[in-house]
Amino acid sequence: MTGELMRSDSPRLSLTRQTLLVALVCMVADVSYFLLRAPAPLTATQVGCLLAIAVVDLALAGPARLSGVVAVAHAVVQVAVPMLLDRPLKCCANEAGMMIAGYRAGAWLLGPPAFAALGALLVGVFGAYLAINHGLVNPRILLVKGLTGALLPWMVGRYTSAHRVYLAELDQRYERERRDAQEALANALAAERSSIARDLHDVIAHHVSAINMHAGAARLGLDPGNDRLATSLSAVETASRAAMVDLRHLLDLLHGDDTDGTRQPGLDNLDELFDGVRAAGIPARFTTSGVPRELPESLGVTVYRIVQEMLTNALRHGDPSGVEVELAYRGSSLALTTTNRMPVVSAARADGGHRRGLEGIRNRARLFAGVTTCGLEADGRTWRTAVAFPLEVGA
Repeated sequence: MTGELMRSDSPRLSLTRQTLLVALVCMVADVSYFLLRAPAPLTATQVGCLLAIAVVDLALAGPARLSGVVAVAHAVVQVAVPMLLDRPLKCCANEAGMMIAGYRAGAWLLGPPAFAALGALLVGVFGAYLAINHGLVNPRILLVKGLTGALLPWMVGRYTSAHRVYLAELDQRYERERRDAQEALANALAAERSSIARDLHDVIAHHVSAINMHAGAARLGLDPGNDRLATSLSAVETASRAAMVDLRHLLDLLHGDDTDGTRQPGLDNLDELFDGVRAAGIPARFTTSGVPRELPESLGVTVYRIVQEMLTNALRHGDPSGVEVELAYRGSSLALTTTNRMPVVSAARADGGHRRGLEGIRNRARLFAGVTTCGLEADGRTWRTAVAFPLEVGA
């Protein structure tokens, strides 16, 4: 906590240190010049003037809100030194401090206070010139003195302040534009998701509902005793209902609403997949080995979808002899393997027939650093697909 406070205050501390350093440099410059020109020993008046120069120079390290007061103090000292001292100390006042005071007044003050401080500085410069020259005035020199001793530092301060405000406005504008761009992108993505969701609902949901309805009507219209066909139609109804549940969940995700209680299917739902395959008349065997362990829910969903794709490929491209799926829990990995026999005609073009489904399996497995291997076994008829997921040891 202390470290965070120190980091948050570091810019302010750095600015304070730099301000103090500027004040010290001004004091050293003015005091050193005074002492170099002063005859020894110093009189009481000379010591008082020297202390006044040191004090007003150190006051430059004060708060910015006092810049006007500090400028007036410098103007007073600028006039008082040549009025109180004789040559060669008439010209040994707070010259360095006057420039910084003018700069601070221009940089930190606004409106009437800023112009009042400028007026005080100009009076100090003009008064010092008159005191040094005993009232003799050269208008051109007086003008140059006012420009260089008061107006120019004040204008540099004004410019610095305006430039600082300009940079702050640029930062704010950039931040607004960045937020607007992010909001526009988020709105565009939300609109695109909504458009996709509407298309899915209008097209896919309609056809899946029609499949469910017609399968149910066909099952109810069967003659008694046709149990095998009734079982297949029931499997179609179950699969279509499951598809509608998954579709609604995906539509909720596209709409940005994931608060529905419907959970994505996982490892606990694998038996439902095999029941559907068996209902279609294809033997399906599912075995597990090793010590089951708790898996992340997202990985369970991925395993479910991969098994679903494996079974779909087996039904589409395999022969009626069936499919075997093994889920093996190993020390540092989870292995999923599917084997099924290929028809003689399909075995020759197995790679092309499985390409799309295998690509989907690879993509899902890659999300969890899974490695997918597939191909025909040595007998030329058995297709094997395997996916291995790395697991954290002890997880």
